Amino acid sequence: MNLTNREKAVALLNSIQTGATEPASYVNPTKYIQHNLSVADGLAGFGAVLQNAPEGGFKVKVVRAFEDGDFVFCHSEYDFFGPKVGIDVFRFEDGLIVEHWDNLDELAASPNPSGRTQLDGETVIRDLDKTAVNKAFAKDFIATILVGGEFDKIQNYFNGNNYIQHNPVIADGIDGLQAALKHMAENNIHMVYEKIHYVHGEGNYALVMSEGNLSGIAYAYFDLLRIKDFKIAEHWGVMAPILPKPERKNNNGKF
Repeated sequence: MNLTNREKAVALLNSIQTGATEPASYVNPTKYIQHNLSVADGLAGFGAVLQNAPEGGFKVKVVRAFEDGDFVFCHSEYDFFGPKVGIDVFRFEDGLIVEHWDNLDELAASPNPSGRTQLDGETVIRDLDKTAVNKAFAKDFIATILVGGEFDKIQNYFNGNNYIQHNPVIADGIDGLQAALKHMAENNIHMVYEKIHYVHGEGNYALVMSEGNLSGIAYAYFDLLRIKDFKIAEHWGVMAPILPKPERKNNNGKF
């Protein structure tokens, strides 16, 4: 059976829970570049993670999966040494996975101030003809507002307060975002975006992968945006610290 790259990526993630062996054949056995810095390169590194599973094993539920050329990115719920939310990105060559990036964060115990979780919300992919322009729009938002700090332009990217936020501590709308930024400033919490590394997308969804720091600690930011009529309609994000070099199990870098 001929599977799409999206189906292969989802099957590989599902195999972490089911133990199915077939999805391992979707990974190039001689070239698998790992950007999870706590995992060694290659299939051996992936296998070592599975071998160290706790009693009861790991659990994975893929909520959203997108395909963009040679890339597939998935937004998933994990039980991976505790409840987590994750975004995984896979690069394919000739139908086989050759590279992997991911971010994992703790799954909040309760919904955010607007009653949202880190994983609920829209899942339907629309506007396939707008993939390129929506990716450009998402990149421009991150570059202008979060990297460039031009917060006076923030209204250009939203339809007023008609904006759904899945951050576990931020409410919906620009008002919720601005209140969160004010709270961080008052508490000397500095979330800095320094560089955009990748932008992937499909239809009305775009994933922007960026590097920066949180109060001086190196961080990776994966921001998933749903775009409607060239405005941000919904946001999910997974942020994670970048492991220091002495603690890394591979030399590929986070990005």
